[in-house]
Amino acid sequence: MQINKEPKIFDKFVRKNYKEKLEEVLEKKYFGENAKSLLLEILYKIETAYKDYNEVKVDSKTKDEYIENFIDIIKNKVKTIRIVKLNSELSRVLDKKTFLVKKDRGEIICLPIARKLLYAISKLDKKDIIVNKKYSLITTTMSSLINVGDNINTVEPLRDFNGWSWTSIATEYESVEYNLVYQILLILVGRKFLEKWIDNVDGKEDYIEKLENKLRREFGIKASKEIMHLVYKISVILEIKTDPDIIKKVLSAQKKVNKELSKFENSEAYIKRLTIKKNKLCDEIRKIDTIVSNQKLLQEEYIRRNNLLPLNEKIFSMRILGQLMMEEREKLFKEMVECNLLLKPKNFLEKREELEKEKQILDLANINNNEAELVDSLFKLQVLFLECFKSRVQKIETKQDVLDAIYQLRYYSLLPFNLKGNIFEISKLKKVLYEIYNEVLEKAHQNKVIQDITDNEHLRLEILKNLFVLRIVNLKETSLKIIRENDKFYVQFYDDKTLDRKFLINSLINKKELKHRIGKRIKIFE
Repeated sequence: MQINKEPKIFDKFVRKNYKEKLEEVLEKKYFGENAKSLLLEILYKIETAYKDYNEVKVDSKTKDEYIENFIDIIKNKVKTIRIVKLNSELSRVLDKKTFLVKKDRGEIICLPIARKLLYAISKLDKKDIIVNKKYSLITTTMSSLINVGDNINTVEPLRDFNGWSWTSIATEYESVEYNLVYQILLILVGRKFLEKWIDNVDGKEDYIEKLENKLRREFGIKASKEIMHLVYKISVILEIKTDPDIIKKVLSAQKKVNKELSKFENSEAYIKRLTIKKNKLCDEIRKIDTIVSNQKLLQEEYIRRNNLLPLNEKIFSMRILGQLMMEEREKLFKEMVECNLLLKPKNFLEKREELEKEKQILDLANINNNEAELVDSLFKLQVLFLECFKSRVQKIETKQDVLDAIYQLRYYSLLPFNLKGNIFEISKLKKVLYEIYNEVLEKAHQNKVIQDITDNEHLRLEILKNLFVLRIVNLKETSLKIIRENDKFYVQFYDDKTLDRKFLINSLINKKELKHRIGKRIKIFE
């Protein structure tokens, strides 16, 4: 099936080999022309915007990695894409949503919106469970947090960049909260760690433990535990907002955990019960061994069982009975091994701690005011993150690490905290943010990353703190000029030769403290 060719302007920006590669894949797909056109539009926009995205975001895939992955998902995972018009008959399937993903069928139904289709493609590529099942409630909630966060992150080059500017419109995010937590984890533990986690099908590897260990190694036990608790809590609240029925599952799990924990209250009685259970299991295993090894006894057991079973469930032969009994023996043996382990004091204590930890996680769902708890937990997480970021900055020594810290802190400051404002606009965070700005700028000054503007540390912060709220893509090319207007001093920031932003300087300026004359434009970075 021939695809409609895109206008020639697309060819000026999209590398021919990627366009051809995508077209080759689409030739073998039974997508409608509107779906194929939208996919080519996504490719064009990514190719146009990705250079700026790479510049702004320190830890991101290369453009080649990103596009290869995009084409690979379409080739191997996506079987059907149906683009539907708003208010059309078919759009009723979406039930007021912008897209629908049916993973088991490799199907996407979507409105003709490029970023929504890209999000749906990313979602279709994910496995629902990527956290070990031993973590009870957070197996689901943390899987969602990492998966949804990565989907939002995948759409970012298309959503926030257009090849000329960088913007972040909170209402265009599928979830500001999921994104904020994911971006914090990305900065703290790195992109590659999260990518490996996302590939962790059914939670075969314990990435919760890996995450806590990674945080502990760099930031200490106290910080890692506090971060993990807040991330758990936020993930649970967000899951409840998405799926209120989860409360029923939690209540059922709580009853089970509380029942198990009650057995540990009297350790002597618990050990006595375990010992009795172990002896009973041993007797049952010996009985099976005796029957299976004796043809006469096996025949008697075959007759006895079949007499008790309805016609449609009768055992077909003695050989099958033997197999069933050996399976029963294996199950009993596993229970006996577990009893032996729990009878050891160390394992007994570990099991109790495991249950107590599970109870703490389940109790996170017992929240009276989810919205207030969510805002409070998100705020506390920001403070913790900034403390960790500060400790990292204090250890860095190279110019490149300082520059990366400036870019990361600028990126973080411009993340939406909620639908009303970005991180740097949250009044309760300003004090701690300015402390980190000062720490980073002092490192930049010491390592000669930035121009020596003034020896007055307070004045330097007053002028250069504004770097962290500029949306100039290539921050390294930024220049500034201090001017005086109506007895007030201002700092102007330039993107190349174009004036970008102008800020009032509230501090008193003594001209002798400045290294450059008023009105002179200087490049900020060395």
